[in-house]
Amino acid sequence: MVNLKGKHIYLRALEPEDLDFIHSIENDENIWEISNTQTPYSKFLIKQYLEHAHKDIYEVKQLRLVISSYKDEPLGMIDIFDFDFKNNRAGIGILIKEAKDRKRGFGSEALKLLIDYCFDHLFLHQLYCNISEDNEVSINLFINHGFKKVGLKEDWNLVSGTYKNEYLFQLINTNVL
Repeated sequence: MVNLKGKHIYLRALEPEDLDFIHSIENDENIWEISNTQTPYSKFLIKQYLEHAHKDIYEVKQLRLVISSYKDEPLGMIDIFDFDFKNNRAGIGILIKEAKDRKRGFGSEALKLLIDYCFDHLFLHQLYCNISEDNEVSINLFINHGFKKVGLKEDWNLVSGTYKNEYLFQLINTNVL
């Protein structure tokens, strides 16, 4: 799809060949806080997930895409989750896997492509995201794309024995009903 292609990256559907990449992300304990994961995932479970990844967003209420370089190297993932077609809203999550690929504009470009897709093709009225109060990089990323901080969930996530607050951000599409 042309609208999922940017200058430096493109967003693509999951492929069976992504098994090892997704397995490494889902089992990286350093990012479990971001994904709210508690236990590792087996390759078997991820393979089953990939076998059903082709299902329509209206059926499964989510869409997971790979952020890929034009050299076809997977850089990260971007997700639409809690897709609510009745109320025309969805959540967004994003992750650039390797530290060397962060702060290079890939996440920003991917987020812009996904926002445009959500508003121009899915005709969503609103997008939201949940970000830990100490994740300044993500907070700045979403604010730079027009998201507004609309709420604070106090003591929301227990991380290494400490409760952390989480912010709720929203982006309203004023071009649709």
